[in-house]
Amino acid sequence: MLYPLLVAVTRRSRGRGGGVQADSGARLLDSDGLTGREAAARLRRDGPNQLPAARRVPWWRRLIAQLTHFFALLLWFASALAFVAGMPELGIAVIVVIVVNGIFAFVQQERAEKAAERLGELLPTTIVVRRDGAVRTVDARDLVVGDVVVLTGGGRVPADLTLAVAGRCTFDESTLTGESEPVLRTAGAAVFAGTFVAEGESEGIVTATGANTRLAGIAALTTSVRRPPGPLDLEIQRIVRTLAFGSVGVGAVFFAVSLLVGISWQDAFLFAVGITVALVPEGLLPTVTLSLAMGAQRMARDNALVRNLEAVETLGSTTFICTDKTGTLTQNQMNVVEAWTPAGTVAVRGEGYAPTGEVTGPEPAVAAAATAGLAGAAASKGGITLDDDDEWRAVGDPMEAAIAAFAARLAGPGAQPGPVTRRFVFDPRRRRESVIVGGQLLLKGAPDAVLPRCADPGELVDRAEEALADMASRGLRVLAVARRTLTDPGVETDPDLAERDLELLGLLGMEDPPRTAVPAALRAARGAGIKVAMLTGDHPETARAIAREIGLLGPAGLVVQGKDLPEDDQLLGALLDRDGIVISRVSPEQKLRVAKALQDRGHVVAMTGDGVNDGPALRQADIGVAMGEGGTDVAREAADLVLLDDDFATILTAVEQGRATYANIRRFLSYHLTSNVAELTPFALWGLSGGQFPLALGVLQILCIDIGTDLLPALALGGEPPSRDTLKRPPERRHLVDGTLLVRVFGVLGPTEAIVEMSAFLVALLVAGWRPGGEFPTGAALLAASGAAFTAVVLGQVGAAFACRSATRPPWQLGWGSNRLLLWAVLAELVALVVFLGVGPVADVLGHAVPPLEALGVALLGIPAVLVVDSVYKRVRRRWQ
Repeated sequence: MLYPLLVAVTRRSRGRGGGVQADSGARLLDSDGLTGREAAARLRRDGPNQLPAARRVPWWRRLIAQLTHFFALLLWFASALAFVAGMPELGIAVIVVIVVNGIFAFVQQERAEKAAERLGELLPTTIVVRRDGAVRTVDARDLVVGDVVVLTGGGRVPADLTLAVAGRCTFDESTLTGESEPVLRTAGAAVFAGTFVAEGESEGIVTATGANTRLAGIAALTTSVRRPPGPLDLEIQRIVRTLAFGSVGVGAVFFAVSLLVGISWQDAFLFAVGITVALVPEGLLPTVTLSLAMGAQRMARDNALVRNLEAVETLGSTTFICTDKTGTLTQNQMNVVEAWTPAGTVAVRGEGYAPTGEVTGPEPAVAAAATAGLAGAAASKGGITLDDDDEWRAVGDPMEAAIAAFAARLAGPGAQPGPVTRRFVFDPRRRRESVIVGGQLLLKGAPDAVLPRCADPGELVDRAEEALADMASRGLRVLAVARRTLTDPGVETDPDLAERDLELLGLLGMEDPPRTAVPAALRAARGAGIKVAMLTGDHPETARAIAREIGLLGPAGLVVQGKDLPEDDQLLGALLDRDGIVISRVSPEQKLRVAKALQDRGHVVAMTGDGVNDGPALRQADIGVAMGEGGTDVAREAADLVLLDDDFATILTAVEQGRATYANIRRFLSYHLTSNVAELTPFALWGLSGGQFPLALGVLQILCIDIGTDLLPALALGGEPPSRDTLKRPPERRHLVDGTLLVRVFGVLGPTEAIVEMSAFLVALLVAGWRPGGEFPTGAALLAASGAAFTAVVLGQVGAAFACRSATRPPWQLGWGSNRLLLWAVLAELVALVVFLGVGPVADVLGHAVPPLEALGVALLGIPAVLVVDSVYKRVRRRWQ
């Protein structure tokens, strides 16, 4: 069967796949596949090739779950007791709290799930099939029984298939069997949806799709299995339980104190329930989920697809990035710019993948380079194609497309050495691949894997090695091309026997320029306290040249080959634990060892990868980062983060957003706990005075603050964008609620807000005629004073909202308009304050009235007081540190 043309331009194929292209492998099956009409009919009959959607819990059950969790049950119990105690207003208020928080949590949960669904759609799954006698790329959901599917290494099996013809083809069936070792499958064997092609190429006929596949049966068994909570989930649960039980404990203490000072049990119970309700953080979990979802959506807009929401937080803790070179640090737009042959050296200049260019060199060298180019292209699976916009584009691997373009520039479009009768696919251990064409073996591979197998005179090999060193020192990626005339048919089945006694045709030097954003991204990584290492399969000198060009490798930087890494894991960790190290000729097994060694040194490791064999290293790393453009399905399935643009700089963007999301959760906690201090202060004064000092705030006012004025600013803080210094400090690994946060809340923000609150309350009493030592007023005077305290707390929270935007800088250094969501939330908070104070029926229910102007003036000081005291604290703390 004739191997497809290296370069094919067939206008009549337009509209059926964008032009004829080089096939992904030698054609193995004598079948034109289904016709488009027949495939469409079967698709209508059998339905799309997708797993049945997991049966979702009905919305009403999910809503009920939000109204009946542990904390909600506590509140239902408190509400029932309030009715029993003859306090229906409190009972109704508690029910309102439960319902409002339940609906809010339900809405946020639905939004998070919808966001996750939209993110999942950013990586469509496609597959190569034969239809109407042509190779076409179609959506995997459109596969039907009888389709002929082309499988190549690294791809995912899209449906249950029977292999028609297959060479040395192995499959990773760990998704079905749990066995990580790939298994060999030959013609006639069945392979199943959800598995991966570990090595080789084949074509198979679809036997089952969608719900009829074996994977669908397994999926049905696993839908009832709940995923165990991750580290962030456990941390949030720890905080919520601590705050909840602390709230109940504080309420119980006040209940006991009230009884001891002679307060009736009904009033004591009222106070205890109010404190408990005020302190239970019902909205914390949904706010955290929304913050993570917003962070994931921001990352997606920046070409970083998060496959697991918890990875958002883990990214912020990254301390070490192990990155590939090709396509991540470089543009992955290769071009063969130089070819060395035994007859001389040829220079080539051309734009992109177009088969035209300027060739410079002696005529014998040009002819020899053309032969080498054709041989290298024949040993490739990729090629180039002309799309509908008359643009030449790569088909498959960019390196192989560059070789195809090089061959076309020297030998002419459509030139080929002949039909391929046998293919030995690329093996990362052999680091070469070859084909048999007309009794000749044509091979390409890494020079150090090819040159030792050449039978050429030593003088020629020495010249080749000198040329190799020169190309590599200039940052060129070099491939060796060789051939052999086969006289013994017995070697045609064994690559190790066939790929010997080779004749060296030449060395192809390819240029892959670095991405322009990489040097700045590396500087940002260093500023963020993150170390970076390059792990590449390239020649050491090529890796060294690129690393120096992008600023990764300094004058005294270390370049080490994978084979020279220490066997001892501790020595390996000590060697690697530095910034800017380059490991060349690295194998997938060595990448796995690197990840483990760095983790043993305490690092949070992000590892990039795009190949089949990168899967173990990606799973081992704390953050597996796969390539969305050039990566394999195996790598993407193993990763936590997928770079849709394959750009290293995108990793730093994701790290920045991960840090910002974690900081946002701390911002929300600081804001929430600050109001709790101010809300508890009146009860503490009342208890310490034995019930003599009047309560500045009532239970309903506290509930109104928590669910009526604090809610929107808390959400806005959860959406705070990254600050400008997010990547200018080392990563932090600490609890969400730690000593620093508690000192700031309970030692600075909360007390300041409480002082202004009680000052406004006392000023209102003084205006009403009260004097120290005298009887406290009651009636309208006390209602106005309570209104002053209420106003002071709300306005203090306005100041706290802006103060909590940063743990180190005052808000005026952040830019007042950099979080517009917060500005709108504060405006809504102020409008709500006016309603709660000025609308008579609402104020009557809450138990307060409009405060006098003098007290209102004091309450207004809550905003600047919180901001000024907090900024002084930040300055002192910064100097002390």
